[in-house]
Amino acid sequence: MKFQAQTFIFIFLFSLSTYAQESDVDRFANEMLFIADEFAGPAAEGAAYQAGAGWFTSATALKPWQVEISFQANALFVPSNRQTFTISNNDFAGVHENGVPILSIEGESSNAVIPTAFGGKSDTYFVGDINFQGNNVPIRFQAIEGIHKSVIAYPFVQASVGLPYETEFSARFLPQLMVDGVAFITYGAAIKHNFSQYFRFNNEDDFQAAAIIAYNKFDVEYEFIEPVDLATDGSSFGNLTLVNVNSNLWMASVIGSKKYGDSFEVFGALGATNSKFNYAMGGSGFALGPINSALGRLEQTQAQIKADLGFNIYMDRFKISTMATAGKFFHLNVGLHFKI
Repeated sequence: MKFQAQTFIFIFLFSLSTYAQESDVDRFANEMLFIADEFAGPAAEGAAYQAGAGWFTSATALKPWQVEISFQANALFVPSNRQTFTISNNDFAGVHENGVPILSIEGESSNAVIPTAFGGKSDTYFVGDINFQGNNVPIRFQAIEGIHKSVIAYPFVQASVGLPYETEFSARFLPQLMVDGVAFITYGAAIKHNFSQYFRFNNEDDFQAAAIIAYNKFDVEYEFIEPVDLATDGSSFGNLTLVNVNSNLWMASVIGSKKYGDSFEVFGALGATNSKFNYAMGGSGFALGPINSALGRLEQTQAQIKADLGFNIYMDRFKISTMATAGKFFHLNVGLHFKI
């Protein structure tokens, strides 16, 4: 009886270890994980700038129950060092049981400069082979082509309402909008509170101080100009068509503003953002599931300090605003705001 129990335990552990063994498809998915992270990483960083812009134009709050409708546009300027990245054969850790790498850069060079989601086209190819369902599948695919854009712009609508105690609530929403192969979806809410009301002297033209907290969900989908066919034999092993960056951003900022006369106001802010983002590939084929499973483990959190500077021009019942944010990216927000 004891022998039978030991035999059962041995068989169970052997079956468990066999089941847990990593397949070539899993190893390949992990290599694609690295490529996808480097490809989409700058897009995730840029999303934090895009999602955090335009939430405020002044430290002064709207009067209670006053409504302001804003038509805004964001423009993200992408520096050259966020349009490409360097990859090396040493970055690929997956190997077959005989020690041969699952994936490598084609040719004699062991390094290559390839595009990010913002970059252009590359002549670099990756090659390898995978044991899939008992068959050897040769792999050869070109580095993913970016959208070749140095400026990413899109519009959105925002509404704000004044609340008692010099507090203001804002909400924004943009259903899916496609601009040059890039699809945007964003929505969120923010609340701002003015602190100058607690100062002993507080006239409308005095320096105003406030704080704001905002949450923004921002999805951006980059469609590949040419689908990435992962296999060379025309099989249905894998075909990638797009990458989706899903970002959830929290922002907290302190704001200062000063109005000069009735028509001009300057404002600035210092704040912090915390964004959690993940990626998913679109396409078809057997490899898509393992690749997205690997990408699902890549959920990352990124914190950034940001500074904003802008001005407003007032014209009767509407105003024009401009806000600039500088850091890893330069970001510009412009808006036209109507009070109801």
